[in-house]
Amino acid sequence: MASAKKPNFLVIMGDDIGWMNPSCYHRGMMGYWTPHIDRIANEGALFTDWYGQQSCTAGRAAFITGQCPIRPGLTKVGLPGADIGIQPEDPTIAEILQPLGYVSGQFGKNHLGDKNKFLPTVHGFSEFFGNLYHLNAEEEPEDPMYPKDPRFKEMFGPRGVLKAWATDKEDTRDEKRWGVVGRQRIEDTGPLTRKRMETVDEEFLGGALDFIERQANAGQPFFCWMNTTRMHVWTHLKPASQGVTGLGIYPDGMVELDGYVGQLLDKLDELGIADDTVVVFTTDNGAEVLSYPDGGQTPFRGEKATNWEGAFRVPMVIRWPGVIAPGSVVNDVCAHEDLMVTFAAAAGDADVKQKCKEGTYTANGKTFHVHLDGYNLLDAFKAHRSGPRPPQGNAEPGKAEGDAWPRQEFIYWNDDGQLCGIRLKNIKLNFLQQMGKGLDVWTQEFTNYRIPRAYNLRSDPFERADESGMPFQTSNQLYYIVPAQAVVAKWLGTFKDFPPRQKSSSFNVDAVVEHIMDAAAKGPGR
Repeated sequence: MASAKKPNFLVIMGDDIGWMNPSCYHRGMMGYWTPHIDRIANEGALFTDWYGQQSCTAGRAAFITGQCPIRPGLTKVGLPGADIGIQPEDPTIAEILQPLGYVSGQFGKNHLGDKNKFLPTVHGFSEFFGNLYHLNAEEEPEDPMYPKDPRFKEMFGPRGVLKAWATDKEDTRDEKRWGVVGRQRIEDTGPLTRKRMETVDEEFLGGALDFIERQANAGQPFFCWMNTTRMHVWTHLKPASQGVTGLGIYPDGMVELDGYVGQLLDKLDELGIADDTVVVFTTDNGAEVLSYPDGGQTPFRGEKATNWEGAFRVPMVIRWPGVIAPGSVVNDVCAHEDLMVTFAAAAGDADVKQKCKEGTYTANGKTFHVHLDGYNLLDAFKAHRSGPRPPQGNAEPGKAEGDAWPRQEFIYWNDDGQLCGIRLKNIKLNFLQQMGKGLDVWTQEFTNYRIPRAYNLRSDPFERADESGMPFQTSNQLYYIVPAQAVVAKWLGTFKDFPPRQKSSSFNVDAVVEHIMDAAAKGPGR
């Protein structure tokens, strides 16, 4: 039984983990096991309809800000040194929990901007130890064709793996390319080389374990966000992890990752705080199938960076003693944005969303005036019975009437900031389609439909209806267009008072030229 203490929050977020890759989802079909991730599911809940986002930065932004990433302008990561990142006006979970007595630590991949003003330790986290980019960007300097002139790396190369601590004193030093230090102390531990990638998650794990133990010994409620570099491309495994499944590099990496999850669970048991700690395991976005065999697996159509369910559906398991019944399977619609307000409610403030909307929530020396898009799922979690069951109720979106689930809709955005579609209850309408396959999903523009395509995600969860030889099947539910338009219009109406914080980054030629010219004008190191 859980105690009456404020719960701790441990969120373990993998990278590019496919929906089918944890064995609690594939049930042995893929030939290897992840017993520690499965333990979270068995002692809590497994979610089938949980939504991340379509790529890394967007999924992390949705979780940590509680906003659809189009609002903070974080649908796509910026290039190294770009002035795109999390802004001071957008609260993080760490900042929301701070007035409620929490200490927060972040470990592993951040991917929300690499300048000093974007680091977690100026956004509510007491400490940070991690890297700032996707792995394949980190190893670019080791490419044989990478320019040898050190000035090139100074101007355009990635930053090293950082340790940082929040401080009360303003450090006015300007670190050129990375900006003013601010109220934090920063230590660069060196580059994330291919060799270091073999064990860097062990470094981050050590930091997380130490943080958890210190807070537990102090009787301090905490939020720990552990972000592994597994399983983003390219995977570099230490010798002890190679060949353990006999099935290839991705399964071997999943087993290694599962071992890290086990060490975190063991630490909670050792410290006697397992019953007081909410444990979440998930990932940022859907599987990147194109990089197989170093890529994830999903039964859903499409993959990362597309409009399909394969881009957005993520594995999610949550253990919450005293709140979620063990062995639960939840088929209702949920999203990363929901965790901020749900955590805040469990920590003692169920009105965070309204306070932020009114501009009255103060934390970390700031007053926040933002539109949080998440739903408080705490009462819904408590009401859920053990085992699988059909989705709840038919309330209007956002209205928990009777046995209805708080979230009834999900809105899909691509990484260029385009509205791709909406799910309203069981029906999904696609407005755009990524026609490309493989690497072309990253290079081709999305195509606009003249008429939306409709899919019933209960009877056709894998969006195959238009491939069935019955082309009119997808038009049979177009009566949902009008109510869906109403939901979208109401949601878009919130942008009048809460417009996007910044324009999303882009990798197209105009954006790249602009970035290069800006860096060249500033000179080396700036």
